[in-house]
Amino acid sequence: MTTIARNQWYVAAYSRDIGRELFSRTICEEPILFWRRKSGHISAMSDRCVHRRYPLSAAPSRLEGDTVVCGYHGFTYGSDGSCVSVPGQARIPRTARLSTYQVYEQDSFVWVWIADSNYPTVGDPTRIPRAPWMASPDYTVVSGMEPIACNYRLLVDNLMDLSHETYLHGGYIGTPEVAETPITTEVDEDRNVIYVSRHMDDAECPPFYSKSTGIETRISRWQDIEYTPPCLYLLHSRIAPLGAPLPEADGSDVHAFHSEIVYAITPETESSTHDFWAVARDFAVGDDDVTAYLAESNRTVVMQDVVALDILQQALNTEKTGYQELSINIDAGGLGARRLLQKLVDASRLGTEVSV
Repeated sequence: MTTIARNQWYVAAYSRDIGRELFSRTICEEPILFWRRKSGHISAMSDRCVHRRYPLSAAPSRLEGDTVVCGYHGFTYGSDGSCVSVPGQARIPRTARLSTYQVYEQDSFVWVWIADSNYPTVGDPTRIPRAPWMASPDYTVVSGMEPIACNYRLLVDNLMDLSHETYLHGGYIGTPEVAETPITTEVDEDRNVIYVSRHMDDAECPPFYSKSTGIETRISRWQDIEYTPPCLYLLHSRIAPLGAPLPEADGSDVHAFHSEIVYAITPETESSTHDFWAVARDFAVGDDDVTAYLAESNRTVVMQDVVALDILQQALNTEKTGYQELSINIDAGGLGARRLLQKLVDASRLGTEVSV
């Protein structure tokens, strides 16, 4: 039984990834071809020719203007998925048409609407969750994407419980206080959002922040998670030197350093995931050395997660009778995320949508 919720928006790529070259990515087990038309808008359609199922992204397929020419037998498609030319005959078969996908660009991401084939719906772009720091001139951003050979829900579990930073990411972002500090959790069933907060009043400053901010003392450190299933995870990170004033009532917080950690969690298949990650910061904006350090360090942290989740998925695959897991207080956010994800899966299976 599928674990993937359909009739949902998913991140397919960064805007920078898609230009005047054919670009393919499998999203929710559907191979999708993307390209940017001359107008600058992005088209997306099935990455399989109707004739012999040749991938249209594979050489020697090519773009001619705003049409895609299959490199196997020359079937040619318009941006609406309709076949406009076939070899050796003037008549174009009525069924020579590819499925197309809604696409929306926002906050440096390319979002694609994955409809359920049994109960297809039209996506509402206003329901796409925001990550405005990704395209803000007030922030400097580093970002990337790593494939993981695991079900996407394992990555959700990983990100909802940051106590693993102490053990898996020691020497980068993990310190003892992360695992030692209790969390508060709120599951907003109406808005379909989970909030998890961990506020550390007196913590060691990990290298990830000491080397990027210059702080050499202990710090107060806040981690406020906001996860909107199925795809977008935000970690609002605040650090300040120990004893620095708290944020003002109006939200101003000039004594602190803020990072917005963004993850887009996109299922490729039931057993593989696209892990889009980004760090947007409001300090040392434009400092190339800090940018290079954070890009390298955060990718190292992401790859530590990738290795661990690949191992975990392999272990789960070998268990013949299933596994019995134990949950504790720190799992409240992850368990809430599982429940909301299942609600989305059930809704798409029944042809309904979860209202927000």
